[in-house]
Amino acid sequence: MNVVIVGAGMAGTMLAIRLARRGHQVDVVERRGDPRGTSGPDAASISVGLSERGRAALHDIGLLEEALAKAVPMRGRIVHHNGRVTYQPYGADDTEVLHSVRRHDLNITLLDAAESVPGVRLWFEHRVTGLTGTEVRTPARTFSADLVVGADGAYSTVRAHLHRQVRTEFHQTHLDWGYREFTIPAVDRPEALHVWPSRRGLVVAHPNPDGSLTGTVFLPFDGDTGFSGLRDPARAEAFLAEEFGDLTDLVPDLVKQFLADEPGSLVSVRTAPWQHDRVVLVGDAAHAVFPFYGQGMNAAFEDCAVLDACLAEHAPDDALAAFEARRRPHTDVLAELSARNFVELRDRVRSPVFLARKRIDFELGRLLPGWRTLYAMISHSSLPYGDALARARRQDRLLGGLVGLGTVALLAAARRKRSGRC
Repeated sequence: MNVVIVGAGMAGTMLAIRLARRGHQVDVVERRGDPRGTSGPDAASISVGLSERGRAALHDIGLLEEALAKAVPMRGRIVHHNGRVTYQPYGADDTEVLHSVRRHDLNITLLDAAESVPGVRLWFEHRVTGLTGTEVRTPARTFSADLVVGADGAYSTVRAHLHRQVRTEFHQTHLDWGYREFTIPAVDRPEALHVWPSRRGLVVAHPNPDGSLTGTVFLPFDGDTGFSGLRDPARAEAFLAEEFGDLTDLVPDLVKQFLADEPGSLVSVRTAPWQHDRVVLVGDAAHAVFPFYGQGMNAAFEDCAVLDACLAEHAPDDALAAFEARRRPHTDVLAELSARNFVELRDRVRSPVFLARKRIDFELGRLLPGWRTLYAMISHSSLPYGDALARARRQDRLLGGLVGLGTVALLAAARRKRSGRC
């Protein structure tokens, strides 16, 4: 087929490599310039967590080792709270790790690989202005295709055109919190995700190969202690010192970085259908999620693997329907989990009850074959998201039953003891 992929981000380039290696001719159309010519702040970009799903997709196209060479392993969370620093491992052993990688670096790795595959052409600075059937128009040229893929992000142009051609459901949710990014100089323990939870905000920081960390501060947009109320340097400095303690010691110019840019927005998107008449959506264009489970990029890579498999198994029209049926129920679950994990990162990681439950889960994992935490199933396996949630709920019911039986046994023993004294 002649395939046009709109979007040269990580999902678009990943899919281009896969489809071209199957013999399809692939044109990748991107409205922005080539990021390989970018330096400075844009090149630094945010860091993302590469989990088992993403690693599997990169392994499939032979790029895993190259990607990991630019990544830093994260074996757990380091939680900074009330002057104390605690470590929470991600998994039961050293195989259950995430890898922090700069989005820019990984995108360039994929772009270089895509450009080297026969059958792939990259078209930068080509903004899509029209989509009629499978004809894609830009101001510079028109592309005729047998298949069009929208891999153009949460505010997808392809999705907007698709919605004009078919009855759709569309739900877009903006969190009332935003974010700003900053850089933390080198720290002593970089091989972990650093978290600063507080009552009124949240900071997370991913390690980089040079020992620095890419930090993100999440706050409400509005209110005295939100972004709108912290525009004065003195107020911002006092707030950051009060809420995030040692962070201000680690970053001498934190206030300057904090005030340098306007806050970004966090958006979640659900839509249906994902496909119609040889046009299909993947990644954030189909299912953007809040970033708090670290699965957005990994889910997009998994989309590419599933769509590639469906196209190999079915005729094109049937393949697109099969792809949506196989993926959409699970990415809907991911959206719920991502919203829920915001509360965990902000509030629960400092809760003694939460930490006790994590210890119980780890011990049960050692004692009972197959027992895994929901986080481990999401981040350290390729089990579909919905199946992972269903299994976690069964485990919760089982644990509740065990606790109930233990309580009954203790009460019975106490009664026997009292009866013996009588």
